[in-house]
Formats: sequence, C-alpha cells, structure tokens
Amino acid sequence: MDNLIIIGKIIGAHGVRGEVKVYPLTDDPRRFLKLKECFVCGQKFEKPEALVCKVARLDRGNVLVRFNGVEDRDKAELLRGRFIAVDRSNAVKLKEGSYFITDLIGLKVIDDEKGEVGNVSDCFETGSQFTLEIKRDSKKKNLMIPFVNAYCYDVNIAEGYIKCKMPDGLYELYD
Repeated sequence: MDNLIIIGKIIGAHGVRGEVKVYPLTDDPRRFLKLKECFVCGQKFEKPEALVCKVARLDRGNVLVRFNGVEDRDKAELLRGRFIAVDRSNAVKLKEGSYFITDLIGLKVIDDEKGEVGNVSDCFETGSQFTLEIKRDSKKKNLMIPFVNAYCYDVNIAEGYIKCKMPDGLYELYD
C-alpha cells in the first residue's frame, strides 16, 4: 500500500457513542479536523478498511474521532491499536525541504567521509528537531543522526539516499 500514509494511532474508545481517541502521528493534529475519507489498518498497512470520518475534535494533545458505522463503545474498542491512514493524494501538502517519515524509511545514508553507513530505520522527534535512526550491520549499534540541514544536506527520495556530514565524534560514539 505505497499510496497510504499513516497519520495517527487509535489508542482507545472514548465515551459510549463510538468515538475513538487517536494519538496523532503528524506534526499538525488539526489536520484531523478536515479528515473525511481514510483507512484504518495495521502498522504495515495490513487489512485496510475504508472509513468516513463524521467529526473530529482536539483533546489535550490527542484527537477524538467518530466514524460512520461506529456507533457505540464496543465497535470503537475493536479499533484500538489500529492506525489511521490517508491516501497520499489526500495528504497535506508539504513545503519544500519537508518529508513524510514513511518516505525516509529505507533510504541509504551516505556520509561524506565514511561512505554508506546504513539505512534509515526510523525517524522521530527529539525536542526541537527530528532524529534519524540508521540501521547498520547486525554487529554494530544503530546510529542516531540529527535530521537537520547542517548534517543531512541532500535528501533524494527518488534516488533512495540521504547524503550527510556527521558531527565530529558521532560515528565513533556508536562503535
């Protein structure tokens, strides 16, 4: 399902009328307020089920969502642990130099001095910036590289690589 992008994880039912509590996996939770058509699926996009969002509202860092056909707590509870995904054509438009995390996963990371150091296995927020987790061969620890222009200066999704200049001492820290 290359055309789907995960935007949230359903963490439980809320109330008795079928609302679900969603942990947003997007940098702007307000995007749920305009959500209409979406898919509920597993983390690897397995068993996607098309749903229509009736209404969504923000709630203390999470989002409360009601879907058509999910009218009670029991049905909402069945969705716990599933993910909400949207078709790439319905995803928010990114500004230049911004990327969907799903597009970064699997990219080769090539350091100016060390050459190819591994592949991106995860990308997560660490305070004011994002950090790339780089999977190396099985005998070495994964690298953590700040995903900022000063270090990751060339991201080419189409060609499948990120060129970087790692901070001094970072590579040695993980060896």
